[in-house]
Amino acid sequence: MANEDGRERFQRAFSSLREEMQKVVVSYADVIDDVLTGFFAGGNILIESAPGLGKTLIAKTLADVLDLNHKRIQFTPDLMPSDILGTTIVSESEGGKRYFEFQRGPVFTNILLADEITRATPKTQSALLEAMQERMVSVGGKSYELDRPYFVMATMSPEDDSEGTYHLPEAQLDRFFFKLKLPKPGIDTLQTISQRTTGRSRAGLRRVLTGPEALELQRSVRAVRVPEASERHAVSLVLGTHPESREARTASKQYLRYGSSPRGIQALILGGKVRALLDGQLEVSPRHIDGVARQALNHRLILNFEGQAEGVRTEDLIQEVVRETAPAVN
Repeated sequence: MANEDGRERFQRAFSSLREEMQKVVVSYADVIDDVLTGFFAGGNILIESAPGLGKTLIAKTLADVLDLNHKRIQFTPDLMPSDILGTTIVSESEGGKRYFEFQRGPVFTNILLADEITRATPKTQSALLEAMQERMVSVGGKSYELDRPYFVMATMSPEDDSEGTYHLPEAQLDRFFFKLKLPKPGIDTLQTISQRTTGRSRAGLRRVLTGPEALELQRSVRAVRVPEASERHAVSLVLGTHPESREARTASKQYLRYGSSPRGIQALILGGKVRALLDGQLEVSPRHIDGVARQALNHRLILNFEGQAEGVRTEDLIQEVVRETAPAVN
């Protein structure tokens, strides 16, 4: 179980990381909190926005404030799985003897930025599945462990801007802990961006956390207690999105074809643990779970024909499910 010392260390580290990232990333305070929540919960993050709103900048800034290895892959239609995972090549020793050697690809790092992931073919997209879920890579009949911590941040343009893109299959979307959307900036935000990016000086970022420290804080998150009532609340939220379930909400029955997978429950619980620590608590309450419901579930719901025709947003459905799901009482 997490203790008070672990809680305070976590709060200090989270606050320091947030502060450093806000030196560069303008306006998106909630998005920064969600990205850090995903990182400390041990998940992967998908960020969606129109071009030029800072998707890549957020990922790069996170890598800069962590003392961890990071790599970036620009996804394109001609990108092959071997370009990501690596390939086995024939090498020759000094004595002239030939042997096979595995040359590691960019997936072997701590923080991986998968930029514009929907620009690559489904075959290449799926090359990340094992790395994201199992933290290992299998090539040529051999398995290779990835370094820990391991964190994938993928970016994509909105689905309505689909020209030249390949939609992510549901199985891969489900591997992402949170899906985040960046809103368009207002006048004040645009003015601040202009001031920060067109002048002489640039913000100097301090590296806040090392790999071993990050792993220790991730263990602190796992140690947060989850009462049975909070567990049942997370399950009720997920079942509320299943149109065929007895617990399904009215809007879910009307507009959804499929509800969230069990990974949605995992994301709710782990995200709730991070929010509990930030709230100064050592156990998760239903309100901590409600606070991450939109981010954890919005990409795990599949609209039916009626929902698509009426332009229903999954975020609105989740909000209704949260509003209608009363916390369980022991």
